[in-house]
Amino acid sequence: MLCSFRKLCSPVGGLVRSGASSKLQAACTLTTVAPCKAPLTHVDASGNAHMVDVSDKPPTLRTAIARGHIQMTKETFDLIKQDKIKKGNVLTVAQVAGIQGAKSCSQLIPLCHPIGLTKASVAFTMSDDLPLGHRVDIEAHVRCKGETGVEMEALAAVSAAALTVFDMCKAVSKDMRIGGIRVVEKSGGKSGRWTSDE
Repeated sequence: MLCSFRKLCSPVGGLVRSGASSKLQAACTLTTVAPCKAPLTHVDASGNAHMVDVSDKPPTLRTAIARGHIQMTKETFDLIKQDKIKKGNVLTVAQVAGIQGAKSCSQLIPLCHPIGLTKASVAFTMSDDLPLGHRVDIEAHVRCKGETGVEMEALAAVSAAALTVFDMCKAVSKDMRIGGIRVVEKSGGKSGRWTSDE
């Protein structure tokens, strides 16, 4: 096997293996990756992933709002609206799943801190206006008093709710698309209040 070594600067140290060349499928390149000083707080000076130490941060009131949507056919949309999905009330189950998603965020995202949430809510709007067509809009509000923010928990809530809508309705139609998941507002901590430009 034909191999070569070269050094590159990367936030993560170690060896990176690239694919085979077009002329010789058995050939490979082993790249020695040198650690760099990364601006990301979840990567230390040596390029290793770690959970950020927030011990010295004062607890403050933290809030976050996230939004997203799931598009679907008119048939699926109407069945949700009329509460005729065989599995049960779609939005009620999805609401509980969203709250559970916010509470379980640190179990899903490796470097998230476990946070004692003081509020987690999920709301839905049935919308059939253009250009996105028939869809369920999802909005999650999350709050805590702690040393780190709750943006990830809000995103997890929206994601879990959207996935649950898909699961509840997939027997009717699998033609559903989840999208637009983003943080639209946060407050608290050193950076204070932030809102998106949308």
